Amino acid sequence: MARNVFYSFHYDVDNWRAAQVRSMGVIEGNEPCSDNDWEAVKRGGDPAIEKWIAEQLEGRTCAVVLVGSGTAGRKWITHEIMQAWNGGRGVVGIHIHNLKNQQGLQSYKGGNPFGYLHFVKNPAKYFSSVGKLYDPPYSQSTDVYAYIHDNLADWIEEAIEIKDTFTL
Repeated sequence: MARNVFYSFHYDVDNWRAAQVRSMGVIEGNEPCSDNDWEAVKRGGDPAIEKWIAEQLEGRTCAVVLVGSGTAGRKWITHEIMQAWNGGRGVVGIHIHNLKNQQGLQSYKGGNPFGYLHFVKNPAKYFSSVGKLYDPPYSQSTDVYAYIHDNLADWIEEAIEIKDTFTL
């Protein structure tokens, strides 16, 4: 089954790394937002950002959180994760710190953005107990890219299955 996903990532720091994953052609993803478009959305304040996120999630089956050095705990990443999950979508995370950026540099591994979130109906249970976060086991950017490319579709299917069978 063809999947259409929403990519969540820290734009300022990881846009280049995220573009590599988004352009793999493994699955369909949301169209990239240009710098100018994103600035226009941000100028509208929190309501405009929330509306934009809701529109981007429309028709998606899964949210793919691309985890860089500063992703965990970011307000809008957290919002995207929760909106995706509460909207019936699968959610999966992938560490992308070892993909090179536009300067050819890798980054340090960031924290788990799922470890900051708990379920309202069961506050003792954290999203990290349900949401999978994959860390490619390679240090070379080309190997990391290949690993993500080869596994992304399966990770998305698994995330959707987890959501479909989840109960508190």
